[in-house]
Parts: sequence; structure tokens; C-alpha cells
Amino acid sequence: MKLEFSSTLPSPEEYVAMREAAGLSAKALETATKGLPNSLFGVTIRDNGKLVGMGRVIGDGACFFEIVDIAVNPSYQGQGLGKKIMQMIDQYLASEAMEGSYVSMIADKPGFYEKLGYKRTNPEAEGMYKRL
Repeated sequence: MKLEFSSTLPSPEEYVAMREAAGLSAKALETATKGLPNSLFGVTIRDNGKLVGMGRVIGDGACFFEIVDIAVNPSYQGQGLGKKIMQMIDQYLASEAMEGSYVSMIADKPGFYEKLGYKRTNPEAEGMYKRL
């Protein structure tokens, strides 16, 4: 196993397949093709060229940053790859975010992110969504 960590985005096809493999909600190829280029930052992990992990940051690049699409292929989970993705994202945020910038995420496994220094917003605020 030769893992390559890169500050890049996956292809739309890889993105759709990785979301499905990792158990995230499905995204259409057309949606991924339009959305991925608007990312502020991306992380990919590859094993001999095959995408095995990814993560992205989206937002306006100053006031708001949102961490999305943290995904690791189930065959590679439990090896610290999610933590490595988040470390690379945190390095990006440390270099780009300004005083007063707000970093957010919808966390499916809050305990994992709490170990990395992220805090729950409740009871002061609640995360909300509207699926279209």
C-alpha cells in the first residue's frame, strides 16, 4: 500500500463513487461536475492512483468556511486517514481563515471531530438543512 496525500479534488466520477462507497448521500454526476470546481480547498488520498479518501472546504473564503465530504473508503477506515484529511484541512484553514471567520460542518460522527478541537453548536445554536 502506497498512499499519496494531495491538496487536490477528486474527479466528479471519483467523487460520486466515493460518497456512495463511504455511505454518504448520493450526488448526481451533473451536480458534482458543477459543484467541485467551486471548492476552496480539497484533499485526496490515493492508493496507487485509486481514490481512497477525500475532503473539501467550501465557502466564501473569508467570513465562512464549511467542511464537507469527509469520506474514507470502508476498506481503509480505522487507519487514521480521516484524521489526516482533517489535519490537512485544518492547515489550510489556519493559513486562510481570518480573525472572526466561522468554520462549520454537519458532523455525522461528532465525537471524531470533537477530538480534533471542534465543538457542538448546541444549545446556543442548532444546525439546520433543507434538502432540495
